[in-house]
Amino acid sequence: MTEERVAQLKQEINRLQEEKADREKALPAHSIRPHQLLVIEELEEEIRLKEDELKDLLGPK
Repeated sequence: MTEERVAQLKQEINRLQEEKADREKALPAHSIRPHQLLVIEELEEEIRLKEDELKDLLGPK
């Protein structure tokens, strides 16, 4: 179960990082709307939470 969850978390983190990168590329040079930054911040928080869960599962090395 743990190995499956680790693989799932890694996959989710990669997907979220790709989505974040796409959102950042789509930002206009001027007139950025607050909701655009909010979406990126939410993705960053979700990535952080999943990375923390992954660290907990992997334990100290």
